[in-house]
Amino acid sequence: MEIERKFLISKEQLPARLEEYPHSELEQAYLITDPVLRIRRADDRYILTYKGPGFLAREEHEFPLTEEAYEILLQKADGLILSKTRYKIPEAGGLTIELDVFHGIYEGLYLAEVEFSTEQEALSYVPPHWFGEEVTHRSEYHNSTLSKKKPASGCVRP
Repeated sequence: MEIERKFLISKEQLPARLEEYPHSELEQAYLITDPVLRIRRADDRYILTYKGPGFLAREEHEFPLTEEAYEILLQKADGLILSKTRYKIPEAGGLTIELDVFHGIYEGLYLAEVEFSTEQEALSYVPPHWFGEEVTHRSEYHNSTLSKKKPASGCVRP
């Protein structure tokens, strides 16, 4: 089960020296968006992910892929292939802020996600001052929804 809250971040509020935090380059695409079946390259790791319906809490299962399987499935992706850098920023109480800095068609979009062990923990979380509007319950900020913006010709690798 994935339990997370999601927030917009403005460029002016990004943490200083962002590059000093651990980070990964992500590329991801969607084979199905309802329910979600996603493939992702995270640096040199390849992952197939199933996500059930929901906003704050939703079922999630991850399975390893080979690079070859990823490349084959990537050809079957529907919509955009998203590209972003994910920074992992330590937060009080042992939490981690995952800050996504999007590239390509979504350049300038910054989303922060924080995952929790329980829904109660998620609901009692007080976000840091640099977080903007909460978009946890807004489907237009799900990556699967972002992937549906159709360019002129099928899948595009940003």
